[in-house]
Amino acid sequence: MTTTRRDILKACLAGAVASTVPQPFSLFADQKARPRRRLPVAAVVSVYTPSSHADVIVGKILEGYQQDGGRGPDLEVVSVFTDQVPAEDMSREKAVKHGFRISPTIRDALTLGSDQLQVAGVLCIGEHGDYPRTPDTEQKMYPRRRFFDEVVDVFRDCGEVVPVFNDKHLGYRWEDATAMVETARQLEIPFLAGSSLPVAWRMPALELPRDCEIEAALTIGYGGFEDYGFHALEAHQCLLERRGGGETGVAAVRTVRGDMIRKSELAGDWSPELFAAARRQMPSAPEDTLAWKPSSEAAAYLIEHRDGLRSAVVMANGLAGHFSTALLIRGRTEPVGTWFKLQEGPPFGHFAYLVRAIEETFHTGKSAYPVERTLLTTGILDRVMHSLASEGQRFETPELAVNYAAAEWPFANHPDSPLHLPND
Repeated sequence: MTTTRRDILKACLAGAVASTVPQPFSLFADQKARPRRRLPVAAVVSVYTPSSHADVIVGKILEGYQQDGGRGPDLEVVSVFTDQVPAEDMSREKAVKHGFRISPTIRDALTLGSDQLQVAGVLCIGEHGDYPRTPDTEQKMYPRRRFFDEVVDVFRDCGEVVPVFNDKHLGYRWEDATAMVETARQLEIPFLAGSSLPVAWRMPALELPRDCEIEAALTIGYGGFEDYGFHALEAHQCLLERRGGGETGVAAVRTVRGDMIRKSELAGDWSPELFAAARRQMPSAPEDTLAWKPSSEAAAYLIEHRDGLRSAVVMANGLAGHFSTALLIRGRTEPVGTWFKLQEGPPFGHFAYLVRAIEETFHTGKSAYPVERTLLTTGILDRVMHSLASEGQRFETPELAVNYAAAEWPFANHPDSPLHLPND
């Protein structure tokens, strides 16, 4: 009998299920003794250009975690769909080099031209590319919901599902995010999503004890209010979700900009002590926070949590070029904090740790950490952008009553990390 890709896929999935263990990172420790099959995956991307998210995620599956031909995940890219093909496209060249299929449609990428599902996982990377913005809030209208819906259509027609990864926030609209998560729940699709910040290096390697009591928290970020603001929110949330009682959601969001940032500080909306403490976590431990005069390019996201906690994310453009967090924990006299270290040039090694979480999700059929984290940060970000557009209006957010418990998936330089690269 002829062995088809379908037969191989079934064998791979059977092996993946058999190898599932309670602590996902423990599997990697003895991988040499029990090597896993490389699971076939499809990549559905907006664009595949140098240093795009498609390059730094798909590229690590194709060419190793450091994209140098070395060690990589137990995954195999068998097809790529590109929504746009600009002049600097890399996908066609990579297809020739690595032998994967360039698919004209998302359906073809998942079925390889057949009437059955032919992959064990789907990467949806709707970041970068030429897409319009919403006229009122200037949110980039990336096709993340469209990608997900077309993937789900194939699942329905084929009568089976496989794990899906969604890069960054779930959509530019809260309604898209909730629809995607609810569909995944209904169809029992293992669904992983989010930023690379929660799994990046932390300096120092701060791991908050589960069920600690957080009295206040502040994260400093930089860059665009939407695209980099999401990264700051994910860094913020991956720490806050460990507080006592687990995550219960957000009651209200307000965004202030420029001169209003210092006014909101004087009103007690955020802590200058925590701002200074977060700033000191950054390289060279700068002490320049008091002299900072926020311009219109800076903003503060003021977050009121349903359990009474108040926290802030300050996009300190003009002062900072890093992400860091400081928290006041009950029982400690001084704030604790960390700098989320990123590799600022190729191969952007922090994405290797995101790929590692994707790999484990695809192999075990269980999300490495809850998609609810990204559901919540997506909702906060949507309200942030609406508040910006309405000159600082406070939005009550009963819809953001998102409840979940933190997972024990480790970050890059955590002692239990399943992957260590030279930057560790």
